[in-house]
Amino acid sequence: MIKIEPLTKHAFADFGEVVETPGAAPIAINQGFAERVNGLARIDVASEGGIVNIALFEAKARPVPIAVALMERHPLGSQLFYPLQDKAWLVLVCADPRDAASYRAFRASGRQGVNYARNVWHHPLLVESDGERFIVVDRAGPGNNLDEVWLDAPLAIIPKGLAS
Repeated sequence: MIKIEPLTKHAFADFGEVVETPGAAPIAINQGFAERVNGLARIDVASEGGIVNIALFEAKARPVPIAVALMERHPLGSQLFYPLQDKAWLVLVCADPRDAASYRAFRASGRQGVNYARNVWHHPLLVESDGERFIVVDRAGPGNNLDEVWLDAPLAIIPKGLAS
């Protein structure tokens, strides 16, 4: 079973970036009626003629325990997920899909996103309930930007208290 740990910038550094505003310097805009926080993530999509793609994902919850049978990565660009609701969600990454000891699971708050670095193995979106929506910033364009590995024997995650 894969242990779930809190999502922090330090713990996630080998896999990409945590996208959150604490520690950032907001800039007052719109005559002081809004704040803007720049530089939350480095979008890496330009290789082989790629361009930025902004998408909206709507996810469904998986049965618990979550059976981890597939891992994916994107060799030509980063992939950023940011939730549109203030609900906890899970992030699952690994160094090698065939090495169970290399897996790390993180509990992200509804105010944290992740930007998976190029070539980082990760699981597709994992949410607590149906209908959770995410803004996704990734690569569009020519070339194969998806590698998938199906596991011989699924691993398990039990997200106890995901909402807490």
